[in-house]
Amino acid sequence: MKLFVGNLPFEIRDEDLRQLFSRAGTCRSVVVVTDRVTGRSRGFGFVEMSSDEEARRALAELNGADLGGRAVSVTEARERTAGARPMGPRTAGPSHASSRFGADLPPAGRGFRKDGKSRRGVRGRKRSI
Repeated sequence: MKLFVGNLPFEIRDEDLRQLFSRAGTCRSVVVVTDRVTGRSRGFGFVEMSSDEEARRALAELNGADLGGRAVSVTEARERTAGARPMGPRTAGPSHASSRFGADLPPAGRGFRKDGKSRRGVRGRKRSI
């Protein structure tokens, strides 16, 4: 069983988390998620215990435990589905123009507006003056 561990101190490493969870049983794998750029912990990680019984014991004993001055939250990890990622600037979604400037644009979001105004709004008109 895989556990999600949240509210971790940013200074924590995999070894520290393994040491904490080894109190409840044998850890099969421990991963503290780090930022790609800075290499610093993002404040959460995952622990996979060798059996479901040990995982339940770790969940009961370590949820709310103090680690580096923070109360750690431990829950059962959920599998990520294909559509579970948040929409960012480079993912598919509503057209840029319609999501930014209102719902009064045509469905395509690229043509001219029926009322003859610019689809850029007030800022675009100020820049063009």
